[in-house]
Amino acid sequence: MDRFERDESEGVCLLTVVSPRKDEGNSPTGIVGRCLARQLLAVGRQVRVIAEPDQCGDWPATVEVVEGSITRPLECARAFDGVEAVFLAGARPSTVQDVLTLARDAAVRKIVLLSSHGPEYEEANPPETWFWLAIEQAVEGSGLAWTHIRPSAVMGAAVEGTYPATGSDWPDTVRADGVVREAFLDQGHYPFIHEEDLAAVATAALVGDRHTGTVLEAVGLPLSTRSRIRSIAAALGRDIDTVELAPHESRAIWRRLGWPDGAIDVTLYALEEYGARYAELVQWTLDQRPSVQDIVGRPLRTYDDWVRENIHVFR
Repeated sequence: MDRFERDESEGVCLLTVVSPRKDEGNSPTGIVGRCLARQLLAVGRQVRVIAEPDQCGDWPATVEVVEGSITRPLECARAFDGVEAVFLAGARPSTVQDVLTLARDAAVRKIVLLSSHGPEYEEANPPETWFWLAIEQAVEGSGLAWTHIRPSAVMGAAVEGTYPATGSDWPDTVRADGVVREAFLDQGHYPFIHEEDLAAVATAALVGDRHTGTVLEAVGLPLSTRSRIRSIAAALGRDIDTVELAPHESRAIWRRLGWPDGAIDVTLYALEEYGARYAELVQWTLDQRPSVQDIVGRPLRTYDDWVRENIHVFR
């Protein structure tokens, strides 16, 4: 059992889930949300979900699912009734103030925001271009208790079809040809966190007050592209061929798969940067306090764990 403060009250936790988004910094809200719902139920919380239509299925039986979109919050205002805490995922700057007004009017006590690593990079740009930073600042100015979670890439993104682009076509190519084709195959690294670990961080922030008013860096260590491929091959019990591509060749493939240029740019940059600055960025991850392990009170789940749990997508 993950370790965090338990709250035995019956307050409702409201989760928001949107359709998969490929834009940079977006996490797989469906996969993370379902993990979070199970964890909240396990500690006695009631769970309600505002889910876009394609995300309304496969929830635990006791979860109340409201079809709607947090990007159009006024259409599902009643979903905030009786809510104590909101896990806000998939919000947009243009309508986040409506979300916060509904939360205040419903006497919501706390907002836990699923943010991104984007804010620290957005600060150098004009405010009118801010996305994640605009949402974070709106939440901080709402008058509600808040916690921001800035996760690294989520392992389950490859299943849901969300950022990052690296690994996104591996299930298809491994199943069809037994091969991985990607740029920076030899030196590329990318940081990943297991969706259950990210959900455990969110659970801790929702049911306790220890992390109120803080930014939690829910980051996993950088994984080499080669190590991810080896994990999949070991779980399959067979070799996987690899083809090193030039960056422009990966870009062309990802564009055909619907990835926007911004997400491709960030993916290629991160693969190269985490490889070139591996020791420095590993140390940055290890220096974060509280660490994810501090928050959840157990070792983090590994990419090997994730592959064993999801090997069916590669068969």
